[in-house]
Amino acid sequence: MKQITSRDNAFYKELKQLATSASARKKSARSVLDGVHLCQAYLQHRGAPLMCVVSDSCLSHPEVAAILMRCAALSATCIALPDALYQAISQVENGVGIVFIIDMPHTQVTTALQKNAVVLDGLQDPGNLGSILRSAAGAGIEQVYCSAGTVSAWSPKVLRAGMGAHFLLEIFETVDLHALLGQSTIPVLATSSHTEKTIYQINLNRPVAWLFGHEGQGVDPALMALASETVTIPQKPAIESLNVAASAAICFFEQVRQRLV
Repeated sequence: MKQITSRDNAFYKELKQLATSASARKKSARSVLDGVHLCQAYLQHRGAPLMCVVSDSCLSHPEVAAILMRCAALSATCIALPDALYQAISQVENGVGIVFIIDMPHTQVTTALQKNAVVLDGLQDPGNLGSILRSAAGAGIEQVYCSAGTVSAWSPKVLRAGMGAHFLLEIFETVDLHALLGQSTIPVLATSSHTEKTIYQINLNRPVAWLFGHEGQGVDPALMALASETVTIPQKPAIESLNVAASAAICFFEQVRQRLV
């Protein structure tokens, strides 16, 4: 294992940039997995990271030791940092000191919508996107399509909120959603408060694409016009609207329920 002790080390400077700068991640097409759970999930579903970085104080932590052993078996580079240097690259307070450096997947859209999918138009909050990815993976949905205006799916905040869901999904970013929905071979469903049909009255025992939009503005009207059908989630009128991540989870798991009936 390599040890780095200087803040002036070129690799350390690059690592700090990756951890703190969205532009650095975009330029390098790499991101940072922060914490034991994400690192374990990556090893399980994707294999070796580009690099494993550990704080000195956590080298003897049982879960970290197991991860390091696995990384060594996969010939991944492992680096130890003094705690003071490590703290500058981690955004998790009081967490276990381990991060992976990984390549961001760049999956190209090659076919029309054919299987259960989520389509996201301009979603801005990293926590919402991570939660939607986690719910989608839990419900057995395999594909997620994000518009150019949607927050980066591979940012550290979204990765932490996703809790490993990224590694079970095909995630397509900067997608032309108008072209995608216009060529869909399956129904496209959007939620709306201006319709009477509920998610409990529509047939979800079939592949569908769920369309969700910006937290404040919702789905772009031109995209909404491409939806096959709009549905509503019944709720008390005193509440203006549900959070988009909560709405998505309700829709996904109503589909799961109908498949099980």
